[in-house]
This record gives sequence, structure tokens and C-alpha cells, in this order.
Amino acid sequence: MIVVTGGTGNIGRMLVPLLAEAGEGVVVVSRRRRTEGPPAGVRHAQADVGNSASMRPVLDGADAFFLLLGGELNSHGESPNALLDAALDGGVKRIVLLSSQINATRPEALSHARLREFEAAVRASGAEFTILRPGGFASNAFAWAESVRTQRAVFAPFGDVALPVVDPADIAAVAAAALREDGRAGRTYELTGPMAISPRQQAAAISRALGEEVAFVELSREEARAHMVRFMPEEVVDGTLDVLGVPLPSEQAVSPDVENVLHRPARPFDEWVARNLPAFQ
Repeated sequence: MIVVTGGTGNIGRMLVPLLAEAGEGVVVVSRRRRTEGPPAGVRHAQADVGNSASMRPVLDGADAFFLLLGGELNSHGESPNALLDAALDGGVKRIVLLSSQINATRPEALSHARLREFEAAVRASGAEFTILRPGGFASNAFAWAESVRTQRAVFAPFGDVALPVVDPADIAAVAAAALREDGRAGRTYELTGPMAISPRQQAAAISRALGEEVAFVELSREEARAHMVRFMPEEVVDGTLDVLGVPLPSEQAVSPDVENVLHRPARPFDEWVARNLPAFQ
């Protein structure tokens, strides 16, 4: 049995079907009661990954655990060891942690201190572990969906700074391999797309897919920051803008890890757009 946290998010909703189709027993964890039933072969459990006591009955009897922190859990919460102890006590032998590329490229970043704590705890847990460190997500482009639908425009800073954004479907596929296959223990995978692409180029890809012109409107850093602090902690905003605006060479480099694990190239941004085009129409 595999327990999946974040099962309804960008990665989880693609990871869960991959596991179920492979014949794995899957338990999807969420804090809220689901109104729709889970896919065939999948069980839903209402629990809070930030509350180890609520996770203990879910993890009891599990073989593997996909651990994804969300929202406020990325900045504070109980000790990582509380959750990992619950997993090990329940019989979990394999843990796959979704972390971030920033823990490799900017190891002192305040915004990712919590994830570093989880990485260290997972490494010291004694379980088989795999750590996934994706770069920026292609799905961050959903932030432009409303302005594309209503104004046929993309508003973003640093229009010509390119980063190799990764398709969440590829992250899910690598996670599925790490959860199911032997030979991944102790590995850390840095996950990127197949090429660096700038916000202006992303807007052009959306334009091509729609068959209509989509304007790119470049924001200043200050304008972007004023918008982002409405829904993100300031230290996260500043760190994000640093990566987007002044990336390190290592953050612009393409990693081979997706292709090495999946034995196929990473999906390009255009493919992500084609799959999610209704959001922009």
C-alpha cells in the first residue's frame, strides 16, 4: 500500500492514477472530506499531514509514503520526526519526499528552511528514501489563465529570463518510479524540463496553442512583488523573485534526471499548454 499526500494537487492527481493503473493499493490523504469518490482501487483518508497523530492510522500497514508539504507546512509545524516516526511505526519502508531545487542551488534560503529540515530527517530516518528536487513548475502559468481568458495578455516580470520549467506530469512519473521500483534508494533527483524557456516565450506558446495573439506585458520587480505579497510570505516572494530574475547558472541548466529515470525526454512547455488549454480559452 502506498500513501500519497497532496493527492488532489498538480502532482498528486497525476501520480495517483499512475500508481492505481500499475496495480498498487493507494490511499490518498486530504484534510477535507471529498465529495466525489476516488478512482477505482484508490481509498481516501481524511487526515492532516501536519498532524502526525491523525496520520498514524493512515500509515498503519503502508509500504511506501509520498510526502508533499503544502501551504503553511512549508514554513512551520511540528518536528519532521513526529511524522516520520508515525510512518516507520506503521511499517513504511520507502519514503519519497518532494523537495525543491533551491535546496541545492541556494542552501541558505530562508524560504526553504523547513524543507531542508524534512530532507535531513528523511535521510536520517533509516527508511529507503528518494528526494525529488524540481525546479519551477510549468503549471505556474495557471497564474496567467484569467488574464489570458479576459484580456489575451500575460503579465509577468523578467520577460526574457529563461528557466527550464518542469511539467508536473513528469514529476509524478518520477515519483511513481521511485515509489515502485528498486534501485532508487538514497538518490536525489533534480527535475527540470528539456530546455530553458522565458516568460515571453511561454506567452508565445500559449498564443500558438490558442491560435490568437496573446500580448506579453512586462512587470517591474516592484510591481510583481506588490502582487505576490498578497498571498505569499515576504521571504518566499523575495526568494522567488531572485530565482526568476537573477537565476544562478545551475538554475538555468537542464538536468538529465527525468530522462534517466523515465527513459524518455522530459515534456516541453508546449505539451503542458496543449494538455491544459481549456484553462486559457
